[in-house]
Amino acid sequence: MSTPTGPSTRGTFLGMPAVPPRSPYGTGHLRGERTFPRAAHDELGNEQLRRNLGKATHSIRAKRLDVTGELPDWEALRDAGSAIKTDTMNRLPELLEQLERKVTEHGGTVHWARDGIEANEIVTRLVRRTGSDEVLKVKSMATQEIGLNEHLESQGITALETDLAELIVQLADDRPSHILVPAIHRNRDEIREIFLRQIPGVDPALDATPAELAAAARAYLREKFMTATVAVSGANFGIAETGTLSVVESEGNGRMCLTLPETLITVMGIEKVLPRFQDLEVFLQLLPRSSTGERMNPYTSLWTGVTPGDGPQDFHLVLLDNGRTAALADTIGREALNCIRCSACLNVCPVYERTGGHAYGSTYPGPIGAVLTPQLAGMHAAKGDPNSSLPYASSLCGACFDACPVKIDIPSLLVELRHQHTEQSGTSAEKLAMKAAAAVMKQPKLFTAAQRAAGLGRVVAGRSGTFSRLPPPFRGWSDSRDTPAPPKQSFRSWFASADGAAAMRAAAEDGARHTDDESQEAQ
Repeated sequence: MSTPTGPSTRGTFLGMPAVPPRSPYGTGHLRGERTFPRAAHDELGNEQLRRNLGKATHSIRAKRLDVTGELPDWEALRDAGSAIKTDTMNRLPELLEQLERKVTEHGGTVHWARDGIEANEIVTRLVRRTGSDEVLKVKSMATQEIGLNEHLESQGITALETDLAELIVQLADDRPSHILVPAIHRNRDEIREIFLRQIPGVDPALDATPAELAAAARAYLREKFMTATVAVSGANFGIAETGTLSVVESEGNGRMCLTLPETLITVMGIEKVLPRFQDLEVFLQLLPRSSTGERMNPYTSLWTGVTPGDGPQDFHLVLLDNGRTAALADTIGREALNCIRCSACLNVCPVYERTGGHAYGSTYPGPIGAVLTPQLAGMHAAKGDPNSSLPYASSLCGACFDACPVKIDIPSLLVELRHQHTEQSGTSAEKLAMKAAAAVMKQPKLFTAAQRAAGLGRVVAGRSGTFSRLPPPFRGWSDSRDTPAPPKQSFRSWFASADGAAAMRAAAEDGARHTDDESQEAQ
């Protein structure tokens, strides 16, 4: 065996750990086809979308504030949730091994999937083993992330969504636009038209009231529930201490899928594990209040392995990485893995409310999606990667941080990702412009000369006193706002003038007078 004489120029040197892989490029739904600004521009022109989103998010926001305001210990619950998730991320490998051991002890089988490709292959193999060509789906963002439905269809297997909103999206050949309410961008009349077109045997006189629409979906799904032999679910939580899995939902479809089929396959992101069963006490208070504005979930399903004669008799747990280890390796960005998928950040985000979820191009939209998607799939997988624009899809107002039930500092994570993007982007017009500005500002004489030269811009601005269009690389700034022309006199020149000196003397005298008055009042 040859001995290297020096560090390789093509790889890392001996002893340097390899960077964990991101989600493979071109797989699943973690990357859009266009950058966020381009996609958002088109979505902003959809007035119906904006009305639907505005009404829905305002309603959920109001309900959330009501039910969180009832709890005197709400902030303590948030602190507890944050601490538990942080502890989990710090011990993730050992907790996952404990979860595998407990699930196996209770008759389940655990599969490890490095990415979405492996997870899709595992699920397909397990379904084929049953001889079924149809599976029922419980709402699962993990399976949406990896494109499981599309993969199963390519293999001749039909996957039917049973969550009402997911069913609407599937029947319309659409994409989810919200973490909690995937069909939030659709109104009642649109849903009625979808049902009339896609559900066999629907009454042509179907009304657009929620009760009538729900009844039509229930009749369609009930037959499927009673005949299906295989179900695929996600998991809100997996308990390492006991091997217990949990799904929370509002319609009862999850309960049907988790109890009636003979075979149950659960796909769970590795970050969903919790250390102890007792930890559910915290999250089953945080999650419903933050997501739907309810005090508790209508349906909370818990199962541990296989119970003879009760529920599925063949249980498989697929633990999905798909870039999560890469996110975990980022000492700052790993905080995004604390997310419990409540959607509270989406409902308070002014950017999401106006553009909707499709503009983000990912299964995970909104503020948390703008952080989590680049962490899982990367920002520089190809030239002009659309994911590189996601960290800029925010006003950094901080509303998402205030709403997050586990106190993820999303604004700070967005700033960090912007920093990473800038560092990895190489030379750009903006970077050159900033370097030139820094060079000028370091030299007082050059800076003063530049200020004087900038004053000439008032001539170009004309009577309006503003620039409506700036040259590259500043064009992005002026695309959405006018830029005021430089003032007649800079602060530095005013400060050095007689007027500036007089104003500073007057301010000092006024300050001294106020100080004397306060001293006399105190005596």
